[in-house]
Amino acid sequence: MRPGPRNLITDVAGLRVGNAEDPAIRSGTTVLVGDGPFTAAVCVLGGAPGTRETDLLAPDRLVQKADALVLSGGSAFGLDACGGVMDGLAAAGRGFAVGAARVPVVPGAILFDLLNGGDKAWGAKNPYRRLGRAALDAAGRDFALGTAGAGFGATAGGLKGGLGSASAVLGAGFTVGALVAVNALGSATVGAGPHFHAAPWELDGEFGGLGLPAAFPAGAEPAPRKGPGEATTIAIVATDAALDKAQAQRMATAAHDGIARALVPSHSPLDGDLVFAAATGARPLADPVGDAFALGHAAACCLARAIARAVHLARPMPGDSLPAWSARFAGAGPGGPAGGR
Repeated sequence: MRPGPRNLITDVAGLRVGNAEDPAIRSGTTVLVGDGPFTAAVCVLGGAPGTRETDLLAPDRLVQKADALVLSGGSAFGLDACGGVMDGLAAAGRGFAVGAARVPVVPGAILFDLLNGGDKAWGAKNPYRRLGRAALDAAGRDFALGTAGAGFGATAGGLKGGLGSASAVLGAGFTVGALVAVNALGSATVGAGPHFHAAPWELDGEFGGLGLPAAFPAGAEPAPRKGPGEATTIAIVATDAALDKAQAQRMATAAHDGIARALVPSHSPLDGDLVFAAATGARPLADPVGDAFALGHAAACCLARAIARAVHLARPMPGDSLPAWSARFAGAGPGGPAGGR
């Protein structure tokens, strides 16, 4: 397993990602869109999710493919970003055909960033529909990580959170990628130090190459730093494999292991942890059992790496309620101060 050329979810051919942010409200939106419809599924393991159209993704539902997936800040207000994406796709003639009408299929999930110091007094005009359309219009193969998109106003444990992505090319030729907005109750780093819980799955020093600390705080009983509904990690894992909705759902379920590897604690009653899966169908499975097994493992590894990259690449900004990893641990590791895309 090795990273793809961009080490981004867009290493899966046929997928693009766009970000849009509003610094005044300290929030943003991220959109993953396919060149054409793709198989989509979801697995929710957190206790406080905020979602749109996720029931549609069950394997027994009529609609089998989605046009885009949305991750957004803004708590339930952020679900309006899906409407902005629908507007743009409808204008392009995209969507599920119902007679002469076309209805774009755009499931989404949100994180809570309403108490991060931004100006949320937007009145009757919800800004997220505008942000959703802007993120769709910005979609491309390259996109920013860290303090960007849906992760713009996020926090994770005692540090700033952010937007992360990673990819892997498997020996069988499949590509797997992950995209995540990290706003977790749990911490991505071990104790009070700079080391990432996801270190065993790091490839090519992508989040500092620090490895694991000499010791872990065994027996620690972390207290929640956030209240009910204020924390979540929302993610997308994608592949170019040809999966049906049930197989994609199993990949999303396996990918949750990546959250548990990278954030401690995770899947709490206070988090809304959710993983979407997207499969473009370009590569058929040669071995339905063995290939599906490998895809689930790769998805979990990619998601753990993407979570660490999100926190590692978050950048300091005036008015931050929590420090960025790069500010607290400046100079840590062989690569010196943390950088960003």
